[in-house]
Amino acid sequence: MSQFDYPRHSGMPALGIGTWQNEDPEQCAESVRTALDVGYRHVDTAQIYGNEDAVGDGIEQADVDRDDVFLATKIWTSELSHDDVLESFEESLDKLGTDYVDLLYVHWPANEYDAEDTLSAFDELYDDGKIEHIGVSNFEPRHLDEAREALDAPLFANQVELHPFLPQAELREYTEAHDIELVGYSPLARGEVFDDDTITEVAEKHDASAAQVALAWAREKGVTAIPKATSEAHIRDNWGSLGVDLDPEDIEKIDGIDRREREVDPDFAPWN
Repeated sequence: MSQFDYPRHSGMPALGIGTWQNEDPEQCAESVRTALDVGYRHVDTAQIYGNEDAVGDGIEQADVDRDDVFLATKIWTSELSHDDVLESFEESLDKLGTDYVDLLYVHWPANEYDAEDTLSAFDELYDDGKIEHIGVSNFEPRHLDEAREALDAPLFANQVELHPFLPQAELREYTEAHDIELVGYSPLARGEVFDDDTITEVAEKHDASAAQVALAWAREKGVTAIPKATSEAHIRDNWGSLGVDLDPEDIEKIDGIDRREREVDPDFAPWN
């Protein structure tokens, strides 16, 4: 286990390993195993990533008990009718090699998504003990209102793109007000943080990498970041962000970056 303290948000480890585009089975399993051996205890995947079986292999190969891993996956938009949620989730469990997940997300409020129909299946899985927490992804405040109304169980988390160029202030305010955790994907803006002068300047001040600064900034905002990483070097570098303590001046500088852009913007996104 690493020398760093591992912050948690409502029991969820506040830094995870993302697996989007980690499609080579051996590489994916190895990166998950490596992350867990380094100290990570939060692993994020999704049906559409096509790697749930490899993620499960990596967890099995690591010298970590399954119950010590916070495992999250997501139901794709074509599987969001009530019955399809239940059926496809059983397939996900089989691929992951587990009988439960810690967090199950609606991946997007799109295609087959209907709040009442979809989330009634999530409530059923929650009541059956097959999921510990219910989450949604890429939801805006109006969708969160609708989901909270439809659910019997608590809405635990909303996963969205979040980084210094898309700080999601409105969603951070909303989720804090309603006791919902905010999980940030693409926290390095798909590598754009490495070329930003402000982030580089703060990184030099702390003898840290730009990635570590972006992740430390997210942590200061109360956000759980799940950076994608495949190589051991990047996995360890991201983990090192837990040892970076930004001061208020650093946060103010990063908050002042005059740049707003999305890296993930499909036609079916709710803001389009």
